[in-house]
Amino acid sequence: MSDAAQPTAAEVRAAAEAVKTALDRHLAAVERRSGEEDPAVYDAFNELAAAAEAYDELLYDRYDEVTPFEIPGEDTLPPYTGPEEPSALSVLIRRDYAVAEPQRLMAQARRVEAADGEGPGPETSGTVHGALGLLFGEFEPDEIASRHKEFGLEEGDSTLWVTAADESAEPGEWLEAPFEQVDPQRVVCRFDVSAVFDEDFDDGDDDEEGDADLVELDEDLDTDLDTDLDEDGEPARLEADR
Repeated sequence: MSDAAQPTAAEVRAAAEAVKTALDRHLAAVERRSGEEDPAVYDAFNELAAAAEAYDELLYDRYDEVTPFEIPGEDTLPPYTGPEEPSALSVLIRRDYAVAEPQRLMAQARRVEAADGEGPGPETSGTVHGALGLLFGEFEPDEIASRHKEFGLEEGDSTLWVTAADESAEPGEWLEAPFEQVDPQRVVCRFDVSAVFDEDFDDGDDDEEGDADLVELDEDLDTDLDTDLDEDGEPARLEADR
């Protein structure tokens, strides 16, 4: 950061005062709490976390110094307010992919068409849009996740939320807007996967072994892309660990 962009000493001092104020408010909210899930305590906690994070950033930018505080991430869930013994659950999954190799994606879609006996379809397997529809219609999402490199896809972030419900939804009830009314306070648990977490792990040997396996996989797939069917008339699918 350039000197011109650095915060002033007064700005750092003001951020420190904001932390002190937020700390007092948090303690007051805790002392007056009406129960284990008092929203006033939750709000005061978030205000304190935001103030501490702002101060930590300014302190580092100005003085190259840090605080001993560990600031919770933005994915921290609010207090759970759902039923203690849920009788129904909804599992919400999001997985992001980048189309890294369009030609590989469309080649796999052509193999699916050949196996189904539909023949080449330039308006389907011949386009990325059509190829995605074919592959996601043919394979389960979990299989695509485990074999994404075969389909020319590159993984991005993913998350899985398990939410509690009082009763099961009626058939077709939420199909028009399946993700519109997600209540974070009914999330029983969640599991996040992101490249931002990779810095927490240092496993170089496994990475080298994984890269070697990937090279071998790419060579095998490149050899097979022009072969539509195996001897049994089915598309030759590479084995993948599930």
